[in-house]
Amino acid sequence: MVLSYDDAVSEFEWDIPADYNLPEVVTSHADSFGDRVAVRFRGADGVRDERTYADLRDDMNRFANALAEMGVGKGDRVMHLVPRHPDVFAIQLGALKRGAILVPCSSMLKPKDIAYRANDCEASTVVAHESLVEMVDEVREETPLERFISLGGAPQGWQSFSSLVDGREATHDGPELASSDPMSINYTSGTTGQPKPVMHRHRWMRCFELVNAPYWWGVTAEGEVPPGETAEPADLDDELLWATTGTGWAKWFWSPVGVGITTGATQLLYDGEFDPETFLSIMAEEGVTRLCAVPTQYRMFSQADLSEYDIDLRAALSAGEPLNREPIEAIESAFGVTPRDGYGQTETVALVTNYPGIEVKPGSMGKPTPGLGTTIIDEDETELPPGEIGEIAVPVNCPGIFDGYYEREDLDEETFYGDYYRTGDLASRDEDGFFFFEGRADDIIISAGYRIGPFEVEDALVSHEAVAEAAAVGSPHEERGDVVKAYVVLTEGYDGSEELTNEIQEFMKEETAPYKYPRRVEFVDELPKTSSGKIRRIELRSREEELFGQ
Repeated sequence: MVLSYDDAVSEFEWDIPADYNLPEVVTSHADSFGDRVAVRFRGADGVRDERTYADLRDDMNRFANALAEMGVGKGDRVMHLVPRHPDVFAIQLGALKRGAILVPCSSMLKPKDIAYRANDCEASTVVAHESLVEMVDEVREETPLERFISLGGAPQGWQSFSSLVDGREATHDGPELASSDPMSINYTSGTTGQPKPVMHRHRWMRCFELVNAPYWWGVTAEGEVPPGETAEPADLDDELLWATTGTGWAKWFWSPVGVGITTGATQLLYDGEFDPETFLSIMAEEGVTRLCAVPTQYRMFSQADLSEYDIDLRAALSAGEPLNREPIEAIESAFGVTPRDGYGQTETVALVTNYPGIEVKPGSMGKPTPGLGTTIIDEDETELPPGEIGEIAVPVNCPGIFDGYYEREDLDEETFYGDYYRTGDLASRDEDGFFFFEGRADDIIISAGYRIGPFEVEDALVSHEAVAEAAAVGSPHEERGDVVKAYVVLTEGYDGSEELTNEIQEFMKEETAPYKYPRRVEFVDELPKTSSGKIRRIELRSREEELFGQ
């Protein structure tokens, strides 16, 4: 049965068993359909591999047995620093089976970042790919790390993952786990200060299964799609999911783990660096049916000749920051699917999405997902009416958000002092209930009394044929307080000039309200971004303060 949006919201229930945990989910999948492929791996070097759900269960148990022999137990923190690899789920699941807490780390981190995380959460064990062990070795003496496991080889001072699991029993009687037990510490990328240790419990994965899977990806374990008036039920035996995220990010848990593994779907992993033509070719060759990528990737896809690729997508999802109109229209024209934004944070599940079958409004994040109570409030925690910009917030008792930072009561007090968890992101909604992202609370530009969301400016900028990427920030101005400053990355074939600046400014006056056009434009080769791919507007604002601040 396919439900309307209103029915989906009204009929939603939080069904989180007290003993829910991911290792038991995988064991159940293996018992029910163990021969279904869980992971189809494709290496940039041509290597191919795959793991069935029975393989995941057995590999999980073998690694859990190895960790038990090494002394890893319930509550111990296990860091992992691995690329997309066919054994990544065995590593994560094996640690969880022991009751350990995962601490994901991106391969883009620096040694000092590894040291900070290890010391902050007092991690005792690290699993790293052989290509990344030097990052750990550089700081290992500065940390509480005691156990070092290498994936792909055995450098000096490290134990080989394969030698630890080969020949071991494929059953493991681990500690009892509850949905309320800690599962992971996911460090936020942040824009200021040190990253925060966001702690999630095993229930987080069940929340993804209940929210992200049906109300964004359009799949459930039963293959049905609850919301959306035009959505077609999905048959998991006829689906191949691909989320292009890395293993060190919360997005890895949002999709490959929280949707792919929890529902029992088949998913693709590719370990190569992003290249639009390569990724498009892989989608065509592998038969990817549901894709989740970041806006930058979609923008680069849209600059390729999409007519060259025979791709049969049923869903295209975007996350990280709002997706502009041009790539949406390009993907829609080429493949017959409309990319659908989803919004949430490291601390949450998907809070706002464009549901399967929903009318996608250009620039909109979609509508609030069921069960969460996501709304927009002012500084006094009063819900705002349509058309007003406020902060996206979620009631603090919502199961779909985290309930604390790891051993940081000071941060808990700052975050949970009111009735809402405040995301720090600003949005407005229209009369139909669609949310529109306006920027981070500290990204809003106030010029001559006007509040200007950077995304609306950036969205209009990239619709100009000369603009490949853009970032808008406030730049200090003696009369207006701030004016809009645009940092622009040009499309190949264009060169920055005064004439082009004038052309872009006149174009923007037609595309946006006059007070929103960039009075200052600077052409750059690239935009500063966080390691998770988000534009670091704080860095650009700092440049402006140095140039024009009083």
